[in-house]
Amino acid sequence: MKTEHDELDPLEPDRAQDLYLKQKEMDASKKTVQSHEYRLNAFVRWCDENDIDNLNDLTGRDLQEYRLWRQDDADLKKITLTQQMSTIRVFIKWCGSMEAVPADLYEKVMIPRVTPEEERSEEMLEAETAEAIREHLMRYHYASFEQTIFVLLWETGMRLGSAHSLDIEDIDIKNRRLELVHRPEQGTELKNGGSGERPIAITEGLAEILQEFIENTRKRITDEYGRDPLFTSSRGRRSRSSLRRAVYRVTAPCFRNETCPGCTGTKDKKCPEAVSPHPIRRGSITHFLTKDIPTEIVSDRMNVSRDVLDKHYDRRSEEVKLEQRRGYLDNI
Repeated sequence: MKTEHDELDPLEPDRAQDLYLKQKEMDASKKTVQSHEYRLNAFVRWCDENDIDNLNDLTGRDLQEYRLWRQDDADLKKITLTQQMSTIRVFIKWCGSMEAVPADLYEKVMIPRVTPEEERSEEMLEAETAEAIREHLMRYHYASFEQTIFVLLWETGMRLGSAHSLDIEDIDIKNRRLELVHRPEQGTELKNGGSGERPIAITEGLAEILQEFIENTRKRITDEYGRDPLFTSSRGRRSRSSLRRAVYRVTAPCFRNETCPGCTGTKDKKCPEAVSPHPIRRGSITHFLTKDIPTEIVSDRMNVSRDVLDKHYDRRSEEVKLEQRRGYLDNI
């Protein structure tokens, strides 16, 4: 008697990954495709270690064992494991459409449930710390690469990818504004594609730093597309990882000669007290909201929907929100 497995077409895990990612490239951003590739790499490795060379043989029990292995192998937080297993579920559903696994196998992928509190990342650069960093940079590293990238990220709340995409022509010093442009065919893209394109007003202080950086610090070099990037290295446009390392450097307390618990003091290791670019964005958004900038303006400026802003970025305490509401009531 034939079973459902007899109707399947053989497909190796790594081959399935390649085909899936090619399909994903047609309807997702480059960053999303890279995220899926990273998450699937672990699954393909697990299949290899467990002698699964044909997805036809995959069972619900295998998927449960993979989930437990992945959690132990990488010591993942629950929210991270949830994201990884969600990708596996989408991948297995795609494999079902390719007749490589039973069509309903994806339903057996168990995804850990997370509470709203677990889903919200709490890491954020506090405004007080940001101000200390800005003062140190202004005093000792004026118009340096480090000062320019940090002040740019903090004041605008833009994503690292947006800063990476900036060209000299996108910066209007006289009118104090920046223009974010989606240029995927030339090596730079915005997270939300064309909908992420927008002008951003900047302060006089940031405009002066940018002018000084461009005129006296920036390496005058074009990238492989003949563009003039804002942030350059001797080889062209600085990589995102280079920008990220600069953020790690300046947000470490030891950078401004403060106590740094657990810090090794070596350049090849990230200081445990340093933060990545995203907590700067989260801190910037919260800072703007705390200063009574209307949510709609912050939402447009930072290119983030109201729902996502409320859920993932707004870190004001309920007490702060209460006092801000009271301020409006006093004017009625």
